[in-house]
Amino acid sequence: MLQVCLNGPRTAADSGAVPMSPAALADAARQAVAAGAEEVHVHPKTPCGQDSLAPRVVAAALEAIRAVVDVPVGVTTGAWAEPDPGRRPARVASWTVLPDHASVNWHEPGAEALAAALLERGVAIEAGIWSGTAGAALFARSPLAPRVLRVLAEVTDTDAGSAPDTARELLAALAGAAPGRPVLLHGQDGGAWPVLRLAGELGLDTRIGLEDTLLLPDDRPAQDNAQLIRAAAAR
Repeated sequence: MLQVCLNGPRTAADSGAVPMSPAALADAARQAVAAGAEEVHVHPKTPCGQDSLAPRVVAAALEAIRAVVDVPVGVTTGAWAEPDPGRRPARVASWTVLPDHASVNWHEPGAEALAAALLERGVAIEAGIWSGTAGAALFARSPLAPRVLRVLAEVTDTDAGSAPDTARELLAALAGAAPGRPVLLHGQDGGAWPVLRLAGELGLDTRIGLEDTLLLPDDRPAQDNAQLIRAAAAR
């Protein structure tokens, strides 16, 4: 499975190619799915470009994207979108339009309560396990681990040379944590393409998009998410 991550916490200051508004997100999703993306991951943003879990912001992004694609659409629940751990479950409870799934970063405070709130509303969970954090150990002890949709193994090592080894270490730490659950392995910035290649070699789900990298494999700036998806599919 190849997922597109449309924008992440990036803004137009990072690249003019990063989609921000609901309309831009919808257009980016449509083009990426046409290029081969099988799922969409998005960070809904306020008009000023901040990630948000507010119901109106989430609903606007989801409705716009779903109007043009017929694939699962997931959203972030990262702490930067709502810094107060106690408010994140309340935000989920207030959503008027639900995503198909949401990523929960297991190393962040309040992850268990947030995951429980999502499951209560029928939203599937991508368990975000970041390298270099206690996420893998916390997730291995979680009673919710068997209930997640998939494990999102996120390699934060941005060095192209060491990122694949970091990815292997992360996968080893996750071994047995959620038996039967698929793993989506991806990297970031300089590690994005090496880790994507490793995911292909290991037969794992993966993702690519302007959240993970602004560059094509040959280091040219990507024009859009669709160009990244085409490059990933070719590799």
